[in-house]
Amino acid sequence: MSRHAAILAADASAGRRHMAMVAAVLAVAVAALAATGFFDAERFADAWPAVRQISSEMFPPDFSRWQSWLKPLADTLAMSIAGTALAVVFSLPLALLAAVNTAPNVAVQQLARLLLSFLRSVPEIIMGILFVAAVGFGALPGVLALGLHSVGMVGKFYAEAIEHTDPRPAEAARAAGAGPLQIIVSAILPQVLPQLADITLYRWEYHFRASAVLGIVGAGGIGFELIAALRLMSYDQVSGILLAILACVVAVDATGAALRRRLR
Repeated sequence: MSRHAAILAADASAGRRHMAMVAAVLAVAVAALAATGFFDAERFADAWPAVRQISSEMFPPDFSRWQSWLKPLADTLAMSIAGTALAVVFSLPLALLAAVNTAPNVAVQQLARLLLSFLRSVPEIIMGILFVAAVGFGALPGVLALGLHSVGMVGKFYAEAIEHTDPRPAEAARAAGAGPLQIIVSAILPQVLPQLADITLYRWEYHFRASAVLGIVGAGGIGFELIAALRLMSYDQVSGILLAILACVVAVDATGAALRRRLR
């Protein structure tokens, strides 16, 4: 077999493997949809009258109480910023301990990775409920829930960025007699700061949306107003609050995008 024929055969084999993998993933996805009742047309048909009734009650939106939403929206914004700051403070040292090229040893690396996995595995809504029980209602439990839950995800992304740095600057610093901390500060962090900034800004955008949800369990913010309107079945106010949240989410996303462009 010629060299070109061998290359073509290898490409064809790789293509078949990829197609088989895609087919397997699609099969699993279809099976999951079937298991959850997605293909039950009767249930969707039975739900249509209720959806139509709720939709008719949601429009037009009621903005008559918009002034009372301003402080909860400001609290939601403050929660998202504070939660992001808390996540960064804890994520960076944990990421340095979890990354292969900066961990002091394998045991510490595995322990840090285990802690990050644990924090990712606990949903922020559960953390919100626990912190509400611990420190009471208000924005504080929301900040704690957002920050600690995000440590698991942000720390993982930070660690992956650190692991993909060019090893040559670190080797040069080590050869010059630099210590571990000096190597991290002078050779590793400068390479990943733009990526870390991107990850942080994306997480801040996510935190604003998550803050609105945490308000539902008493962790402050606009979510508290939303759940109050839902309990009263004031669906026109619900739609008004949702549109206010949408406007703020768009503004936060635009701000994050502008900051990312300036940091590049």
